[in-house]
Amino acid sequence: MERFNELINEILASNSLIKMVFSGLRKKSLPFKKVSIRPVIIQGLVYYQAEYHFDKKVTHENLDDEEFYNLCQDLLLNNFKQVNIFSISADYQILASKPEKPKIIKKDPSKTLECLEHNQNKKYIIPDGKPCDFLIRLGVMQKNGQVVPKYYAKFRQINRFLEIVSDVLEYLPNSSNSTDNKKPIKIIDFGCGKAYLTFALYYYLKLTLNRNVEIIGLDLKTDVINFCNEIANDLNYDKLKFQLGDIAEYNDAASADMVVTLHACDTATDYALIKAVNWKASVILSVPCCQHELFSQIKNDINDSLLKYGILKERFTAILTDGMRALKLEEYGYDISMIEFTSLEHTSKNIMIRGVKTDKKNMKSAEEFIKLKEYWNINPTIDQL
Repeated sequence: MERFNELINEILASNSLIKMVFSGLRKKSLPFKKVSIRPVIIQGLVYYQAEYHFDKKVTHENLDDEEFYNLCQDLLLNNFKQVNIFSISADYQILASKPEKPKIIKKDPSKTLECLEHNQNKKYIIPDGKPCDFLIRLGVMQKNGQVVPKYYAKFRQINRFLEIVSDVLEYLPNSSNSTDNKKPIKIIDFGCGKAYLTFALYYYLKLTLNRNVEIIGLDLKTDVINFCNEIANDLNYDKLKFQLGDIAEYNDAASADMVVTLHACDTATDYALIKAVNWKASVILSVPCCQHELFSQIKNDINDSLLKYGILKERFTAILTDGMRALKLEEYGYDISMIEFTSLEHTSKNIMIRGVKTDKKNMKSAEEFIKLKEYWNINPTIDQL
């Protein structure tokens, strides 16, 4: 613990902390599953805001230096086996199965320090007022960097997506900001459409963070693919390519480190997830839509009195479909989170399935998947895994 204590003291002395995440429970009885800590400024003073993640809620606590130090000690000794620390000068991964002798791995810094003011105006990864080449070409931003008013919701959506990507960077291979002698991070965006988010992904990873990436956007519309390739070529986005193709039949990639599928309709989402798992993708970001497949299959005598109402059946079917997908991904070794992702194209708010690859399959999820299949008399496409 001595080196860990020294590290916390160094962070306190230098005010260099960006974010700290405690994960990997020592005991399942703990009410919260993860704790993240970041610095904030309240009335001109620096505090550390601890965010406790429970199953159905998130709570916050503001700490002074001594309280922050003591909490870090307690969380590592008694509650969690892993800590990821992001600071201005370096990233640290602390593996502490034996808390008295933690293993500390130092990496190049992967995050930048944002304004710490509590209750600050929203600070975006791609800021309003600074010209961004792809946003200008796509009509979201004017040449002077000001966002076109009618596209401001789209602008917020793009930045929300990049925030989510930022949170999973640590799980991608070669995630440091050096591109020397490293294989590229391979990313596929299934059903990319006009590719606002695909371009944003390239801009953020390649141009902002200097990651070595290769990104492919796939879509069924020829005019869209031609349009996107033209912009990519004009902007010299040389590692961003767009291809014409169907998700279910796509076989051009032998592997991918990240698979993105935003609003792939109905079972197209399942085929994208199946490919991601078969490729052993480190990260999956999926926002399903139009979950129609189970609507005609679902049948349960106990619940028929509720399912006779079409709108209730439709909404429940969507929840069941995504729940079954999550269980199947957990079975194959993915840590799954369901998070809210704002979308204009389909509904005001959608659920994103965020999956991070782990080394252990979850057989309890496999059993729960089978029980739900039998209970609802369904045969979802995701079961082809």
